[in-house]
Amino acid sequence: MISYHIEPNLSPTEFKDVLIKSTLGERRPIDDLDRIKAMVDNASLIITARDKGTLVGVSRAITDVVYCTYLSDLAVDENYQKLGIGKELIRLTKKETPKATLILLAAPAAVEYYPHIGMTKTDVCFLLKDLNSLK
Repeated sequence: MISYHIEPNLSPTEFKDVLIKSTLGERRPIDDLDRIKAMVDNASLIITARDKGTLVGVSRAITDVVYCTYLSDLAVDENYQKLGIGKELIRLTKKETPKATLILLAAPAAVEYYPHIGMTKTDVCFLLKDLNSLK
């Protein structure tokens, strides 16, 4: 049975491990433990999914609680996918910030998943990764 918890003090090592096991590690700085630690330390809301104590899923969000919640990482161990864990982590994240719009950028492999569970796809997101790109 999967248990869910708000876990603000999640271990950076556990977080890194679930990122790798979910394939999200391909797009995260998993070789930089200081950066992974900062990602955990600076999150507004972390909700975990555990199977008998083992971390199998995590929702890591940044939020102002009343207007927007950016779900920065939704990671579920590949061995636990398709069991509803991701959907439950999203539901619990939204439950903690009910007035805020939940926003996320989908991993390429998950683009079709989110509309399937009732989220609205939008094409108005913009990224700025390097300040020198700003004109």
